[in-house]
Amino acid sequence: MLRRYLLGLVLLLSAGAAQAAELQLLTEEAPPTSFSRDGELDGFAVEVVRALIARTGDKASIELLPWTRAYHLAQHQADTALFATVRTAEREARFQWVGPILQGTTSFYSLKSRGLRFDSLAQVAASGPLAVPKQWYSFETLKAMGLDNLYAVSGSKQMVTMLKHGRVQLIATEDLTLADELSAGGLDADAVQAHLPFMQSSYYIAFSPHTDSARVVRWQQALQGMRKDGSFEAIFRRWFAEAPLPP
Repeated sequence: MLRRYLLGLVLLLSAGAAQAAELQLLTEEAPPTSFSRDGELDGFAVEVVRALIARTGDKASIELLPWTRAYHLAQHQADTALFATVRTAEREARFQWVGPILQGTTSFYSLKSRGLRFDSLAQVAASGPLAVPKQWYSFETLKAMGLDNLYAVSGSKQMVTMLKHGRVQLIATEDLTLADELSAGGLDADAVQAHLPFMQSSYYIAFSPHTDSARVVRWQQALQGMRKDGSFEAIFRRWFAEAPLPP
């Protein structure tokens, strides 16, 4: 009897410790979803995550890290989440997912001045090097689709710079982040044209598989609460006035 009591007490204390563990929320420099402004974090996804922290009552911190480092930690470290992360078939089993919080359309883009046209993946594959950041969902997806002309770059700025100077004919990115990515690389939004949309990119908060699933469920329920009472839409419209709400 005493043994069962002590075992129950240990389990209860362990559950309490897990509940009290501080949640580490990681993000990257990726306007308009998350970015640093005058030393402070800002962006659509940052606002949503802060609202969810308040709703769940979890003790949590948000940190801006390079994507590769954050992606690694979010897969292997308990009580850790990465946002905003595109959910793909290749990533499905690597995380526990809360969302979606955002949805965009991913397409190929070329310089408008080149007057190019691409109507099929076969034409894209024959276009020469296609610049895509190696850690992006789009690189994983296009590789899985069989494209063998992917040119892995370190980030979106290098991708845009290569397009600007004619080192590649095409890049792959999505409509919601396109303007900020082009601006960082020295191009205006009207300097490019879209070709062949190839996927819907749904963004989530990706929790480590080592995080207590009850915590993940609590965050999903809190997000659903924000959707029902209109607070999610209020944040969304501050950043995306015309874009459709994620399903």
